[in-house]
Amino acid sequence: MDSFMDWFWLMLWWFAFVMYLMILFHIIGDLFRDHELNGWWKALWVVLLIVVPFLSALVYLIARGRGMTERQAARVSAARAETDAYIRATAGGSSAASQITEAKSLYDAGVIDDAEFAALKAKALA
Repeated sequence: MDSFMDWFWLMLWWFAFVMYLMILFHIIGDLFRDHELNGWWKALWVVLLIVVPFLSALVYLIARGRGMTERQAARVSAARAETDAYIRATAGGSSAASQITEAKSLYDAGVIDDAEFAALKAKALA
């Protein structure tokens, strides 16, 4: 490594190699998380990724890239929904039954009328 250009090309090759590894691990993760793909197809993709790595990774990204995005978005959405449900459950948020009970007590006390009670009940059940 005598010149700046030698270092520059070395860093460029290392960057390309690390990026390839990231893409490879993402592809393998997607392969094994896809429940619609047959096991033989998964095995074939893994063998192709080992035998002809760059070409098969490029073909995989072109052929199944949109599906990868959709599966990832579905996983993120499901994880967000589970997290939100957990937060609501542990934060002590009032349930629909307790909201209706509170509205009924307000209605019995004469604080709200029939229309407001119906609106609060519909909101609690929604």
